[in-house]
Amino acid sequence: MTEAQLPFSPAAERNAGPILDVLQRVLPARATVLEVASGTGQHAAHFAAAQPGWTWQPTEADALALPAIAARCAAGANIRAPLVLDVLAPHWPVAPGGFDAVYCANLIHIAPWPTCAALMAGAAQALMPAGVLVLYGPYLVDGEATAPGNRAFDADLRSRHPAWGLRRLADVVAEAQRAGLALEQRFDMPANNLMLVLRHGPSRNQRSG
Repeated sequence: MTEAQLPFSPAAERNAGPILDVLQRVLPARATVLEVASGTGQHAAHFAAAQPGWTWQPTEADALALPAIAARCAAGANIRAPLVLDVLAPHWPVAPGGFDAVYCANLIHIAPWPTCAALMAGAAQALMPAGVLVLYGPYLVDGEATAPGNRAFDADLRSRHPAWGLRRLADVVAEAQRAGLALEQRFDMPANNLMLVLRHGPSRNQRSG
């Protein structure tokens, strides 16, 4: 499979740089990272190339996506072979406590709401003590105006599937707390997205970026 034949996400290409900037701020120079819902594998390839000290584990729920992810990441010596990972499965195919970080972009708004709780519980199991779950995507924030683009996106998602839609940040944080993850940092990102850093165990601080 040539590079031109691989599936490609323009959004993943656009947001890779800003997301990497935040990851470099919140992760140590050496870290083992589990990516949930790797999609095309563009983020895995980009981030691992930029940070040779990170060991990256891509995953996807659809086994048919794995060959393309593997092809895109073939040059990355610090990228593990992709795994099938269904967030809703009771047991994830990774070692408990084996990761410094779990990273997930643009998942919970294009999945039924129970996926959020399952993601939090699975991440808590996969993380080392004091590890972090890093989430990227659009949210509805109480007390803050929702951008017109996010309102339109939310309506489009709900028209495509009644169980989809942008999630309230407060609801997501509540699910995280139930799993033992505390919101530590929030970063405002381009195109009205947020990055959330949720620490496994007590939060060290609660500053925004």
